[in-house]
Amino acid sequence: MEERPNIVLIVSDTLRLDHLGCYGNDAVKTPNMNRLARGGVVFTDAFPESLPTIPVRRALHTGRRAYPFRNYRPVKWDIVSLPGWQPMDNEEDTLAENLAASGYQTGLVTDTLPYFAPGFNFTRGFWQWEFIRGQQQDRWRSPYSVPVERLRLYGDPDELRRDMHSLIPMYLANTSDVRDEEDTTTAKTFKAAIRFLEENREGQPFFLMIDCFDPHEPWEAPEKYFKLYWRGDYSGRRLIFLRYGPADDFGYTDEEIDYVHAQYCAHVTLVDAWLGRFLERLEELGMDSRTVVILTSDHGTNFAENRRRIVGKPVYSMYPAVMRLPLIFSLPDGERGRCSETVYDVDVTATIYDLAKVKPEQRIDGQSLVPLLTGNDAWPKREYVTCRYGDYLCYIDSDHWVICDIDGSSREIFDLSSDPQRQLDLADDADPRIFDKAWRRLLLDAGGQMPDYRGLQRTDAIGRKAKN
Repeated sequence: MEERPNIVLIVSDTLRLDHLGCYGNDAVKTPNMNRLARGGVVFTDAFPESLPTIPVRRALHTGRRAYPFRNYRPVKWDIVSLPGWQPMDNEEDTLAENLAASGYQTGLVTDTLPYFAPGFNFTRGFWQWEFIRGQQQDRWRSPYSVPVERLRLYGDPDELRRDMHSLIPMYLANTSDVRDEEDTTTAKTFKAAIRFLEENREGQPFFLMIDCFDPHEPWEAPEKYFKLYWRGDYSGRRLIFLRYGPADDFGYTDEEIDYVHAQYCAHVTLVDAWLGRFLERLEELGMDSRTVVILTSDHGTNFAENRRRIVGKPVYSMYPAVMRLPLIFSLPDGERGRCSETVYDVDVTATIYDLAKVKPEQRIDGQSLVPLLTGNDAWPKREYVTCRYGDYLCYIDSDHWVICDIDGSSREIFDLSSDPQRQLDLADDADPRIFDKAWRRLLLDAGGQMPDYRGLQRTDAIGRKAKN
């Protein structure tokens, strides 16, 4: 690729690898993701270097690992207080800043509400940026405007009114004007991305980041998508999310979990449909022959298919459903096929720098995937990955999958050769050298010591001291 290409990075929050047709799932309809995959390289072993939403974005925007979450300070007026959930350092360059300085027209379009929190400043480096409001607990519409009759559909109105700023009342307020598919934030996000294409079809190359919050909960898809995955009646509670933890602790029935999972699948297909519209417009404008398209996610979520029947993504549940990332690169003149090399999400940033022919002045931690995308050079193999989520850690190599807390206790160890589904915990009987190797490498990647914030007084959403 002689000229510098246009580059589109699409992040779909909570998109599970095993729910895409190009990764072997024939039940969930993802024709546009599959088409993108057929024209590019599908990575089968991509992992996050840290979790969840904000640490992943920090890594993608800077090219540097957020792991192991040094210098953490809770952010006031946010809905999350979790190690690593913090703004980028002002002294850190961002990918968008460096691409803009090199002549790229840079754009960010997103409905991912953590971007909107005061003080995070992820818009640095973008000549154009647009926030699509209304997802989840986005502080956009007043929950006091929700009629009691609508609250009653989702639970006891009196109970829901005890915290009007919790997820359900805020979600209902934010979606009060949603009448059809075109009104969803997913549709609005991709329509804004299409507008960016139309405005920048001529002139300098562009970098566009599309960060779509779907298929993250809450899950209540347009009816035509939901009917693809649920036929007949439903007798359970009207659930739009699942509390994080063992399903049985919350009394979720199998029917309720299946119902919520069907809604999740519907949101996956909704994202796919609007991705398709974006790709079609890219082709109509004649821009596809000079544009690199990248599709990935930050993490997945659990639907009780693990050994502990955990749903959602509590910090201790770093199982494949959460940890395995879809990653597809489509280069106009690149390789086609599948790649089983072990890669990080932060490698995406290094690759974009390489494709744009920009050398960052500051250190980056990722490895460019260009050798794997073009078949021209050797790739320095990565032997293992490490990841931190809250106060839990995950280590993965070709033989074992290890989960533990930051003390190295509360362990789970899985043998990947004999237990590819990670259903049999060997922690009590495993050779101690297995964990010793994992722990040594976890600390090595952390610079020798794991930061511990368990004694730090955190704050709630409005800056008051939170109960530990």
